Amino acid sequence: MQRLSDKERIDGELRGAIIALGNFDGFHFGHQTVAGKALSWAHQEGRPAIIATFDPHPVRFFKPDVPPFRLTTLDQRQRLFGDAGASAMLVFEFDAELATTSAEDFITRLLIDRFGAKGVVTGADFTFGKGAKGDIDLLQNFGADAGLSAESVGAIADSDNIISSSRIRDALKDGRCEEANRLLTRPFTIQGEVIHGDKNGRKLGYPTANIDMGDYLRPKYGIYAVKGRLSDGRVLHGAANLGIRPTFDPPKELLEPYFFDFAEDLYGQMIEVELHHFLRGEQKFDDFDALKVQMERDCEKAKDLLG
Repeated sequence: MQRLSDKERIDGELRGAIIALGNFDGFHFGHQTVAGKALSWAHQEGRPAIIATFDPHPVRFFKPDVPPFRLTTLDQRQRLFGDAGASAMLVFEFDAELATTSAEDFITRLLIDRFGAKGVVTGADFTFGKGAKGDIDLLQNFGADAGLSAESVGAIADSDNIISSSRIRDALKDGRCEEANRLLTRPFTIQGEVIHGDKNGRKLGYPTANIDMGDYLRPKYGIYAVKGRLSDGRVLHGAANLGIRPTFDPPKELLEPYFFDFAEDLYGQMIEVELHHFLRGEQKFDDFDALKVQMERDCEKAKDLLG
C-alpha cells in the first residue's frame, strides 16, 4: 500500500478518492468504523479509498513537552490501514504551515486541488484548520459548494463509555491490558529494534530482548505476559518487564521481553511485542536470588495466561 505525503499532489488512479480523515492513532474500533464508511462509499462508487493520518500528532506540535502518548507508529498504521482495505495512507505532516492553514484553505487547496478528493468521512467531533475552526458542518456546506461531499460518523460506544484513544491510554496506564486490547480489537503492540543492554537477564538465566520505548505511551510499569512477533512471522510467548528495573542501578527505562524456550540472537532485528496481561507492578528486591524466584513465578503465570 502506498504512503502519500500531504506536500505532494495526488494524480493518476488515486485521484478522485474517498478519504477517511482523522488522527487514527491506535486505529481502534471507533476509527475502524469511520474508515469502514469511507471504504464502503468508495467501493459503491468504484473509487479508491485513502485513510489519512497526522504525524506528528497535533498535540505534539502545540505541546512538545508532553510525555509520550502514541499508540501506534506510522509503519503500524500503514499496515493496519492496508489490512482494512485502503488503497493508500495519506500522511499530513503537522508543522507550522499546516497549523496556520485556514479551514477553508484546507478544504479547497489541499483536499480538492492537491488531492482531488471527491468525498471525505470524519468522526462527528473531528476538527481541522487554524484554530480548529473546521468541522463536519463546514465540510458539508463550504465543501459542497466546491464539489466535495462529506459524511460523518457519530461516537461509537460500548456498555461502559465512548470508545476513544484517550480511554485506551488510560486503561494501559492502569495496567488494564484486556480492556485496552478489546477496544483496539487487537493487542497493544510495541515495535522496536532489539538493542544491547546490561546483560542482567542473561546472568540470571533469563536473556531478554531489550527495546527502547521511543514515542510510545508508557503503560503501567511492571511485568506482563506477552507475545513476540519476529520479522519472519514466528510468534513467541514470554514475560516482559516494562519500566526502570528498580533492582538494578542506574535505573534504565526499557521493555525487556524474555521468550520461553528461545535462544536465538535477535540483536538489530525489528520485532513486535504484544502486551496481553498485566501480572504485577515493578518492585525492588533485596538480592538477585529473591528476584530470580519471583521471575520463575512470573513466567509460570504468564505461561498459564497465554495458554
